[in-house]
This record gives sequence, structure tokens and C-alpha cells, in this order.
Amino acid sequence: WKHGGIVGVLGYGGGVIGRYCDRPDLFPNVAHFHTIRVNQPSSKFYSTDILRGLCDIWDKRGSGLTNMHGSTGDIILLGTVTDELEPIFYELTHDMNMDLGGSGSNMRTPSCCLGKARCEWSCLDTQAITHDITTEFQDELHRPAFPYKFKFKTSGCPNDCVAAIARADCSIIGTWRDDIRIDQEAVKAYAAGELAPNGNSFGTGPSALDIQKEVCDLCPTRCMGMGTARPLRSGN
Repeated sequence: WKHGGIVGVLGYGGGVIGRYCDRPDLFPNVAHFHTIRVNQPSSKFYSTDILRGLCDIWDKRGSGLTNMHGSTGDIILLGTVTDELEPIFYELTHDMNMDLGGSGSNMRTPSCCLGKARCEWSCLDTQAITHDITTEFQDELHRPAFPYKFKFKTSGCPNDCVAAIARADCSIIGTWRDDIRIDQEAVKAYAAGELAPNGNSFGTGPSALDIQKEVCDLCPTRCMGMGTARPLRSGN
């Protein structure tokens, strides 16, 4: 494969990654194999109709190969020819109400975890943050103005399910800003094996949980411990 220069849609400098085969004489069916990035909604929630619409467009105008999702976060539509770029862009924006994502030396499509939509651990509204960043920096997303790519990723809590720390230039991590709250009766019940750990996600049913190992030792601030209660020091 070789990059044959800038390939895109009118008015945009990002969103389409140009791909050309180095030997079109041997492989004419993939002489062009451009990739299109589609800006995903916050937390990547889709209706069935949207997914079917995207697949219909790509079956008609592309290879039918997709990547849900790439490391940047976008929907990745793999493989189409130059003549199909403008029709695909028109159908995405006019029929699907979706826009291209970021590529090249510009801001990449912001990404976030499920946040408060489905996660009990989220300390901030990741979806609202991602939406605001996307709309605020729309020009930077589509018209490269940076010397290199730049990524925003937002995680609702320090579990960092979207790997914002490892995969973003600006990492936004939700943190707890109040006193530590512990349901002592629930802790006793977990330790005694009366409750199912991890919301029974492993299907084991009620079983004893090693509170020290699974909770206290995993706390990055070491603010909790099993045994005699002790007051938090000032500044903790």
C-alpha cells in the first residue's frame, strides 16, 4: 500500500484516509481502497436503524468491511474508490445525519466511556463533555490546523475504561471529590459470602469476597483498610 496524496471530500481536510495499491496492474480491484472515518455518538450508542443504514451505504458504495470501532473511536469504513467519496459523504450527512470523524494532523474524534448512562462508578457526565468538545472544535476536527494529531478522551472514573491516559493527549478522568462513603453492613455481607460479588457478572452467585485484596489494596490512595476505623488525615 502507498499513500498517494490527500484524498477527501470538498471543504474537509480530514475524515478520509487515502489508500492506493502499489501494484494496481496486479490487483485492479483494490487499486483504490480509501478508508472513511465516521464521527461516533457519545458512548457509541446506536439504534438498529442507524447501523442498518450505515451497512446499506457501505454495501452499495464500499467494500462492506467495517471496524466497530478503531483506536481513535470512529466507525471505520474500510475500502472504497475516489469516485464514491462525495456520494458517501452526501448520504451520511443528509440521510443519516452523521458527520465524518477526524484524521491526519488535526484533532481526532473525541471518545468517552458509557458514563452516567449505564455505569454506577461514573463521577461526571462523559457524554455531555464529549458532545461539547466535538461541537466546540468542529473546525479543528475537519480542517487540520495542528502539526500532529491530538486526541481527547473522557473516562467517568479512574477505572479509565476508554484508556484515556494511555491513548489521549488530553485525558479527562472523573474523580470522587467528597468524603469516602462505605456501607459497612454491605461490606460485612460481602465478606460473609451473603452477596454475589461483581453484580454476579461471573455467575458464581453469593460467595465470600476478600475485601482487603479486592477493594482496599486496589485503592490508589490507600484511604481504606479492614479493621479498626481511623479518621482521614487532612488533605486526603
